[in-house]
Amino acid sequence: MNAHIQLGKRGEDLAARFLRKSGYKVLYRNFRAPKGGEVDIVCRDGKTLVFVEVKTRTSLDFGAPAEAVKLKKQRLITRGGLAWLRMLDNPDIVFRFDIAEVVIDDDVPRVSVIREAFPLPKPYIY
Repeated sequence: MNAHIQLGKRGEDLAARFLRKSGYKVLYRNFRAPKGGEVDIVCRDGKTLVFVEVKTRTSLDFGAPAEAVKLKKQRLITRGGLAWLRMLDNPDIVFRFDIAEVVIDDDVPRVSVIREAFPLPKPYIY
């Protein structure tokens, strides 16, 4: 497995653990929608369904991990989230998009979550 794939998997594991300790209930990891779209972690925060994008870095030399979640990536996450909602057949559920930032510097991980990191981007309507 490539080093960056291993780093990403480790970041997702750390993020899932952090979310659980923070009171989230992790429902699914690495959801891939049939017609495109992806979500790293699907979870619940109370009654809110949360779609979490995990970004892992080894330093902040090139900026915060969340800065890498540009509009194109947001749309991919959104497509995955909307596909998940269609599977539930429940249009009244409250949902949001969070970003989990994982920085592993000198093998010491730091995890933080940006709640409501981005809105449902246009042209998507739910």
